[in-house]
Amino acid sequence: MPKVLVVDDSLSVRKVVQRALEAKRIEVLSAASGTEAMEQIARETPDLVVCDVIMPDMDGYQICDFVKKHPALGKTPVILISGIVNSTVLERAAKVRSDDVMRKPFAADELLHRIEGFLPVQARAAASVPAAAPAAAAPVHEPTAAVPTPTSEAPAAVPPAPVVRPPVVVEPLPDIKPLLSGVADLPGVTLTALIDREGALMEAAGSLLPEAMLAGALAACLVESTDGVGRALAQGQLQSVILEYDGGVVLLNAVGPGAMLAVVLDDPAVLGKVRYHVKKALPDLVRAV
Repeated sequence: MPKVLVVDDSLSVRKVVQRALEAKRIEVLSAASGTEAMEQIARETPDLVVCDVIMPDMDGYQICDFVKKHPALGKTPVILISGIVNSTVLERAAKVRSDDVMRKPFAADELLHRIEGFLPVQARAAASVPAAAPAAAAPVHEPTAAVPTPTSEAPAAVPPAPVVRPPVVVEPLPDIKPLLSGVADLPGVTLTALIDREGALMEAAGSLLPEAMLAGALAACLVESTDGVGRALAQGQLQSVILEYDGGVVLLNAVGPGAMLAVVLDDPAVLGKVRYHVKKALPDLVRAV
């Protein structure tokens, strides 16, 4: 199973990437700082590294340079992710021999597609190394036990009944995509997007997918400022916001402490029905994130 190291100081970004990769049977390692990343790289020897450019203790360029100069891992692909991708970022990424650069926020499917473009070569190389065959165990000859002569003095011992324990059932986490699609398929809804509080797009469904990442970044800014008003007035955490525009309505709903759901409607008349379905989906969405 290939291993991917995800380096980002944002927990929500690491969770989004981890969920997407584990669904494809890819082992995921994570690090929240450059120092932790270098320790994992040396200890775990990942097949690929995804690293944020801006980190609290060192930047992604330094981590990429460390990987590329490592005597045993110099050919390991490194994908850098950055909120700004311009000529300066691309020049610095090329200088440290980064294999790819992605703009944040990004869709999990897009990152997965790029990762899979590098992983097949690594997976084939790992699979081509033959595993050592285990040594054949010598046959063990058990001595034949003497059959006791039955007597009428002592009854045969009855073995205790086996203890039957119920199987442990681990309930799988809900799949986000069908939950979002269930709302996006409602009449009058054009986009349903799950966004973390930093503006990173976690998943989306609907006909406005190209605008989902931009909408997510803007919605995160709006929710952060509106949440601050609630705290200042001692009203607790923000639960939902309804924005009315000339062309329709945008519903923003909190999904636990770390994410929010944005629903775009072109028909305000279906707002009540949409809110009902959102409330039904919220418990599963909270569990999923």
